[in-house]
Amino acid sequence: MAKETHEFQAETKQLLDLMIHSIYTNREIFLRELISNASDAIDKIHFESLTNKDLLEGDSNYEIFLIPDESTHTLSISDNGIGMNREELIENIGTIAKSGTKIFLQKMMEAKENNSAVSGKELIGQFGVGFYSAFMVAEKITVITRRAGDKQAYKWESAGDGSYTIEECAKNKRGTTISLTLAPEFYGDKAEENFTDTNKLQSLVKKYSDYVRYPIKMNFVIEETPKDKDGKEIKDAEKIKRDEIRTLNSMQPLWAKNKSEIKPEEYNEFYKNLFHEWEDPMEVLHNKAEGTIEYTSLLFFPAHAPFNLYHTDYQPGLQLYSRHVFIMDNCKDLLPEYLRFVKGLVDSPDFSLNISRELLQQSRELKIIGRNLENSILKTLEKTLKNNREKYEKFWAEYGKSLKIGVYGNMYSGNDTINKLKDLLLFATSDESKGLTSLKEYIERMPENQKKIYYATGKDRKAIDSLPQMEILRDKNIEVLYLLDNVDEFAIEALHEYDSKPFHSISRGDLDLDDVESQQTKKETEDITKKNESLIKDIKDTLGEKVADVKISNRLKSSAVCLVADEKGPSFSMEQAFAEANNPMFKAKRILEINPHHQLFDRLQSIHNLGKDNPQFKDYCDLLYTQALLIEGILPENPADVANKIASLMSQTK
Repeated sequence: MAKETHEFQAETKQLLDLMIHSIYTNREIFLRELISNASDAIDKIHFESLTNKDLLEGDSNYEIFLIPDESTHTLSISDNGIGMNREELIENIGTIAKSGTKIFLQKMMEAKENNSAVSGKELIGQFGVGFYSAFMVAEKITVITRRAGDKQAYKWESAGDGSYTIEECAKNKRGTTISLTLAPEFYGDKAEENFTDTNKLQSLVKKYSDYVRYPIKMNFVIEETPKDKDGKEIKDAEKIKRDEIRTLNSMQPLWAKNKSEIKPEEYNEFYKNLFHEWEDPMEVLHNKAEGTIEYTSLLFFPAHAPFNLYHTDYQPGLQLYSRHVFIMDNCKDLLPEYLRFVKGLVDSPDFSLNISRELLQQSRELKIIGRNLENSILKTLEKTLKNNREKYEKFWAEYGKSLKIGVYGNMYSGNDTINKLKDLLLFATSDESKGLTSLKEYIERMPENQKKIYYATGKDRKAIDSLPQMEILRDKNIEVLYLLDNVDEFAIEALHEYDSKPFHSISRGDLDLDDVESQQTKKETEDITKKNESLIKDIKDTLGEKVADVKISNRLKSSAVCLVADEKGPSFSMEQAFAEANNPMFKAKRILEINPHHQLFDRLQSIHNLGKDNPQFKDYCDLLYTQALLIEGILPENPADVANKIASLMSQTK
């Protein structure tokens, strides 16, 4: 095969340009990224060799080798991992396929435009573009690789100038060697940072990659004074040089150590290295269980929710180890779906090295461990909510949606997940001074005569504050839960009640306020309804299928009209959530409520007296309905028609 020249993908070109003209202040992290990639490649060959030992080619001594060469100004990182074929080279290096790349580039460009120095750890690890970080220090990168099981090796090379070449080459062993031809400022005694200096490289491996589970080796040239037969140094003898290969990392799994011996910064560095993260974790849970089933778990809550946490391309799950030997990545069977944000690992001697995903689903041990992990996480959250409210609210801002999904997702499962989660939920309320409140705190503040927990849905606090349905509750000083996320009402529906108090939407059915004033208002409303039966019937007939019913309202104070949903079936916010999920078949039954004390009601009565077929009466009915829609944040089907009717009515006003 002749040498091929390929152009980089457009986004890759942008990325390379930003790397070469780097705005980063911490360029040394390129080594961590390349070592992590090498470790991942060894993980893959180890996993594939469990079912196909021939891939090992007789070499099961996994290792990563650093080869600095000051004379050629190069640094090479070599591994005996899975390797790559031609297609994989193009896919993995010639193209950036990560869905977060555009966001990554945007953030880098913003930093560059603002002349702000950005730490490499802040972005590179976050968006998975670690290989390209090598262009921060290299003028040219050469990759020589051979995939396990293939005979042909390939050489990939680029100077980061917008193109790369691929050609066939020879390589005796499987794996990949990445050789960096360093830029002048990164080699020699006068370098800003000398990446051919063995002591420098050793300190970087210790700093970033000490817990990588495969040996990271490097050759050291040792100068020694010759010794006599008694072991004493010979005076004035010329020093001799010898080579000594050293393993630079401890490889002792952090999770195997005693918790009391581990410093917080060790947990943080381990987490960032293992998961290519850039921030310290929000929470660390390190537990060891002994007894019938033995295991050690090391779990982390990331500081921020990944941008694709709720997307189908997000890969949840924990790593599995058996006696410190890696056996599986992204095991989804340990934790429930609502804890998909948790990262970490579980190490158990009860796991088989060749366990399959199919066998895992039937594993009794795995189910027991999973329940224990779930309980441990929830107990930690309960303790944090009780003892460190500020920290819990930071957690809630990132992952509260996951817990609410957990409540809704277990509505019909028959397990006790809902009971475990209900006291961890937080909501805004109409009393802004209270901040976020739990359901328990809301109940404790309820007046004795309040029989229900009232809630309202809306896109934000301002939208709910302006709802006509809020007027009567505000006047009676009744606190209302504010549901501002699409999933909130689904979670409330799943709960159904809390502490024997049912939930009640202010926009569904009757409010059932039991005080004397409310009973009087209800009686008055019934009397007005009887007197206006013909008007109400004709409004309903005029609106037709748009509404399920028309009623005289006993909840409105100053507003002319509002829409409420029937107590049975979805609410308006649920209808909108289904529509956004491309499932518009679920429609709320719309009930139009009219305020009999508003001057518009008097006007409606007057126009109705002229006959129900009067065009002006029809226009008034339509506009009242449209007004109610807009209050709920729902656009009318024909805005232009609405605008024309308003203009027509305005022109008739003297």
